[in-house]
Amino acid sequence: MSQILIIDDEPQIRLLLKKMFEREGFNVILASDGNEGVSSFKKNRIDLVITDIIMPEKEGIEIIQEIKNESPDTPIIAISGGGKNSPDTYLNIAKFLGAHKVFEKPVEKKELLNAVKAALR
Repeated sequence: MSQILIIDDEPQIRLLLKKMFEREGFNVILASDGNEGVSSFKKNRIDLVITDIIMPEKEGIEIIQEIKNESPDTPIIAISGGGKNSPDTYLNIAKFLGAHKVFEKPVEKKELLNAVKAALR
């Protein structure tokens, strides 16, 4: 059973994604910010990470760098609704740093699910 770590500061998004992936048979660990997410990644066997980009404490760009330094083969999917810049700016940086796939919020559930399944093959 694959284990997914979801890092997002928005509780509704975390819960929505958790329910969606658990219905598909995945184990899901949730983190509400980047510090909690990196800590959870180090404590658990994580097969895939989904991270928001713009968050307090530690942003998704830093998370991607830390996880890729520790585990270069772990697939990461980045999602962003933007911030001071357009989401494209952040998502292009995430892709450059090694994100397997990037999505602009709101993301289509089916597209995200297909991306997760493809990354875990």
